Amino acid sequence: MSLADRTCEPCRGGIPPLTPVLIAPLAVQVPAWEVVRHHHLRREFRFPDFAAALAFVNRIGVEAEAQGHHPDLELAWGRVAVTLWTHKIDGLAEADFILAARIDRLHAARA
Repeated sequence: MSLADRTCEPCRGGIPPLTPVLIAPLAVQVPAWEVVRHHHLRREFRFPDFAAALAFVNRIGVEAEAQGHHPDLELAWGRVAVTLWTHKIDGLAEADFILAARIDRLHAARA
């Protein structure tokens, strides 16, 4: 099953963040995302104007609420930057990669 078809499992804490060895096969599945210091994922999306960027942020917000996993979003004219990590473990968990894949799917499906 692809990452985008999976559902985020909320992290309750008490588990270690993913190691670089465990990150590698997940990162391959979301190649447009940058893995930063094995701690978080980041991707920037470009749009023709502010309204399109804002609409995308709103779609991400709906998806994030449905998944119970909330990214940091940075909105500017024609640009949305998304940063993901699991705050409870101060690092990456599988749910971060799942949400990244789901955000990629939203971007691909935009009208």
